[in-house]
Amino acid sequence: MSTLPQYYNILNIDSTATAEEIRTAYRRESLKTHPDRLSPKAPADERRRYTERFQAVADAYYVLSDPVRRAEYDALFRTRPASAFTDAGADEDEQDRASKNFFEEFARYFKNATGNTADADGADSGVGSEPGTPPRRARPDPNGVFGDVFEELLEPEVANVHRRWSFVGGAAGAAMGYIVANIPGAVAGAFAGNRLGAIRDAKGKSVAQVFSTLPGAQKAQILRALAVKVLGSMQ
Repeated sequence: MSTLPQYYNILNIDSTATAEEIRTAYRRESLKTHPDRLSPKAPADERRRYTERFQAVADAYYVLSDPVRRAEYDALFRTRPASAFTDAGADEDEQDRASKNFFEEFARYFKNATGNTADADGADSGVGSEPGTPPRRARPDPNGVFGDVFEELLEPEVANVHRRWSFVGGAAGAAMGYIVANIPGAVAGAFAGNRLGAIRDAKGKSVAQVFSTLPGAQKAQILRALAVKVLGSMQ
């Protein structure tokens, strides 16, 4: 049997952690391991390690943040010896591999632990399963998990990043404002046009989606700003 992930260790919390403590731990660990905080010149091996750790952290939060998934994981945890799980010193590759294996065998493990093969919403994915075998679960998208948890904090940071339509709107607004009221009109028009352009840039997209489309340097800048708010520094 494959090694199982020790999700409490991955988030550096106790198995008795509250929902708020789990959320706080995810914010801390995801900011520390987000691959976009690395320099574009970072070695490929270092970026791979960060990416693997970031995925494992997202997996841990996905499982432990939901009461049903957490109860089933805890039931599994109690029925397996400690040797069946990764230890606290496991490296990124081992943690990522264990978590990947866990999701590939998600339904089978949970069936053994609780007799329930359904997700929290009662749906089985069936993806990658042979007829008559338990369905497999897709791993959560780590960027989506990150965006969901940081929605409130990411929104103003993302809104302050000027993209194509922001510039176009600002330029058009400034031109029209100058025609109507010279310099004061240009300033007001540029501001209004820039804001309208920013709305056009993000229209119909979640904060996570907008964040994912930003250039690496802007992502790193936003992550640094979030780290100051959440961690007090970019440790």
